[in-house]
Amino acid sequence: MDKTSVRKKRAKKQKRTVLTEVESKELLEKAGVNIARTRLARSMKEAVALSKEMGFPVVLKIASPDVVHKSDAGGVKVDLKNAAQVRRAYQEIMTSIKEKYPEAVIDGVSVQPMAKPGVEVIIGMTKDAQFGPVLMFGLGGIFVEILKDVSFRIVPLLPRDAREMIRDIKGYPVLEGYRGQPPADVAALEDMILKVSEFVDKNPQIKELDLNPVFAYSDGALAVDARVVLEDEAVG
Repeated sequence: MDKTSVRKKRAKKQKRTVLTEVESKELLEKAGVNIARTRLARSMKEAVALSKEMGFPVVLKIASPDVVHKSDAGGVKVDLKNAAQVRRAYQEIMTSIKEKYPEAVIDGVSVQPMAKPGVEVIIGMTKDAQFGPVLMFGLGGIFVEILKDVSFRIVPLLPRDAREMIRDIKGYPVLEGYRGQPPADVAALEDMILKVSEFVDKNPQIKELDLNPVFAYSDGALAVDARVVLEDEAVG
């Protein structure tokens, strides 16, 4: 890589507007949002060490502000059960990303314990030109991608707003317990929505935010992936 490319990458990194998963989670965790424990590994050796520290199985994901759809880019490896699998996954992730995004700034990989499955939901935020920050809630997976089954409220939200927006979606019966499945902890989801609303309200420099997926359990809720985008002027 020539010196010009290196300078461009460094400048891009310094004026970052899209935070990595690790950076986004650190902010949200401080705001009280229940976030999956995640650490940044800058090398294969560090990825193995963190995996052993957290306990197998683990998940590795590319940490780059330039790679939004990590799974599509081959940047996610799940259910890694030992050090050998972590080493192989790290190498495969780096190879795939460098082939598909040769100009991407790569911080390393995020390492987190493999979360138990739950009902997938999404909590997001965008800025509307007229109303300002707007929060979104919906079921995850095909429900949000195909059926567009989501609800919206203007920030800041009151407790009743969080209750209503969860119940407004057509897929709400899934959260109540569908075909013998245990009902989700809706109160935990309401609490997470309100904490995200408060976080967004206190940080007007946030342009977009996504918690996707959030796993809704019978006894809580856990955000396993996060992305925060800042306004351009916020990074100066």
